[in-house]
Amino acid sequence: MKKNMPLKEWLPLLGMTFSAFVVNTSEFMPIGLLTSIAADFRITEAHAGLLISVYAWVVMLLSLPLMLLVCRVEMRKLLLCTLAVFGVCQILSTVSGSFGALMASRIGVACSHAVFWSIASPIAVRVVSEEHRPLALSMIVTGSSVAMIFGLPLGRAIGLHIGWRMTFLCVGLLAFAILLYLWKTAPQLPSRQTFTLRELPRLLKNPLLIGICWLAALIATAYYTAYSYIEPFLKQVAQLPENWITVTLALFGASGILGSFLFSWFYDRFPHPFLKLSLGGIAGGLLLLYPASFHAGTVILLCCFWGMAATAFNVVCQAEIIRHTRQEATAVAMSIFSGIFNLGIGCGTLFGGAVCSYSAISRIGFAGGLIAVGAFFYCTHRLLKQLTS
Repeated sequence: MKKNMPLKEWLPLLGMTFSAFVVNTSEFMPIGLLTSIAADFRITEAHAGLLISVYAWVVMLLSLPLMLLVCRVEMRKLLLCTLAVFGVCQILSTVSGSFGALMASRIGVACSHAVFWSIASPIAVRVVSEEHRPLALSMIVTGSSVAMIFGLPLGRAIGLHIGWRMTFLCVGLLAFAILLYLWKTAPQLPSRQTFTLRELPRLLKNPLLIGICWLAALIATAYYTAYSYIEPFLKQVAQLPENWITVTLALFGASGILGSFLFSWFYDRFPHPFLKLSLGGIAGGLLLLYPASFHAGTVILLCCFWGMAATAFNVVCQAEIIRHTRQEATAVAMSIFSGIFNLGIGCGTLFGGAVCSYSAISRIGFAGGLIAVGAFFYCTHRLLKQLTS
């Protein structure tokens, strides 16, 4: 029977959860503010969507190089410095006078994001005892989900009422508050990453790591083909009122919390069925997005189910990477995963923008769903065989 987690473990874990919240809030803020940003700079929504694509590609390109550069730094110091850079760049986004300046500040945020998501899960599992590691991982993903419940919708509400710039300012100030909290509560964590560049080829030959990354790239591409444009989809296709769009985005994230806790309850006992169900949920949510849009209640329920499946899938990938990677290489392996996942985000956003521009926004779910179905068959016919061997 598990013992209750002591306060000295809860405090830094809560800080890491709030850090995940603020970083994910920042990453996906442009999704809820896409229309406002596009109108302010007099550009199309597809053009404004480059904020999401370029951000993701920067994370993809720099996750591994940055982690190799800083992997020997004491992890508490690295976390605090990362949050400081994150907060400064949010302030710069607030005062950007052109779309190019906004893009430059977002690139700075992306660099801090690249380091944060390489170290977030490894730090979370180190500040707690071994028996509480599944809970620690689910807490990190819960922070991401809460960002969609409160962060993304609240950011959108702030943007609608007093301007999108104030959303970035609020996130920057919150980042500095979390930095101070972790400075007081996080323990010293000497780096165990003895990983060197010469060991990289060996890590890249790990078939399970590569298989998980391939699956993550496909699912991220499928998911963000539709999710990056969910706000204009709900407005233009489902024809939801502005306040109901905000509520739907909040419920989307709330369902993610349920997905993360379902992982902590069931994944250890039913790993492969759990993975299949999460993949099937993502594919089904995408393919049914347009048919569900004819009724407000149906599309809202579908978004809840879709968000739950996507969050469950994300935490499964992180757990499997930590399980199948040597401890001294976990941060680097997570940086590879983060980079590949963000490659999928960028490709999905770009593909979704092309669907919106050259076809119709109503078809983004079908476009993403076809990719997700392919990912499901890749997982069931190849990856699961590797995980069981």
